[in-house]
Amino acid sequence: MNDPQAEHELKPQEFEFESMNLQVGVRLQFITHRRLKPVQHFSTLIGWVKDEYMIVKIPMDNGAPIPLVEGERVTMRVFSGIHVCSFACTVERILGRPLLYAHISFPRSIQGTSLRTAMRVKVDIPARIIPASGTVPAAECLVTNLSVTGARIESQKSLPQDEDEFDLEFILQAPPNNQEVRVRARAVVRNISALSSGPEPADGFAYGVQFTSLNPAHYTLLQNLTYEALLADRQKIV
Repeated sequence: MNDPQAEHELKPQEFEFESMNLQVGVRLQFITHRRLKPVQHFSTLIGWVKDEYMIVKIPMDNGAPIPLVEGERVTMRVFSGIHVCSFACTVERILGRPLLYAHISFPRSIQGTSLRTAMRVKVDIPARIIPASGTVPAAECLVTNLSVTGARIESQKSLPQDEDEFDLEFILQAPPNNQEVRVRARAVVRNISALSSGPEPADGFAYGVQFTSLNPAHYTLLQNLTYEALLADRQKIV
């Protein structure tokens, strides 16, 4: 039986640091190797000094920072939206409460897997379609999958025929405290199909839309959404 995930992936390859396209605030998988089986945590990238060190938040476990030891070997994984990259490093300096961050060694060798396209994650998010001209009222819709490049939306109404572009507005929860962030992305329709549950007339329309403009901070949120689904629940990957 073919693995659906394998269809998305190419062979592992070597990556340069710049090709990961890291942004401050991106979600990282932080893997420790103290036990026979590696333990996975989540961290956040604070920043870096090229060729010297990276700064990351110390992962939390049950409300407390995980114990780290200077010199400890860890593995970091990051999902850029189209690449999954991992690299080994060591903990160089620990800054405890109230800062709770650590310096880790700068990656010297980065192994990664390219994805054929930006994967989409199944979601169920209420949204609004806002015509770019502002001459037509906004319409309610439902986002049923998301990626860093676009979305699938369902609506009871058809999009205005005289609008090439529109804004798609919806809310995402930002880690680590699930704070609500309102995302507004400029989009264009790439395909359309009718929704129908049987022989009855169409119940609405489904649109495949491509994002043409996206705030970098919102891009990072969508990266995190896809990355966590890839790690935790691959059934959500479209």
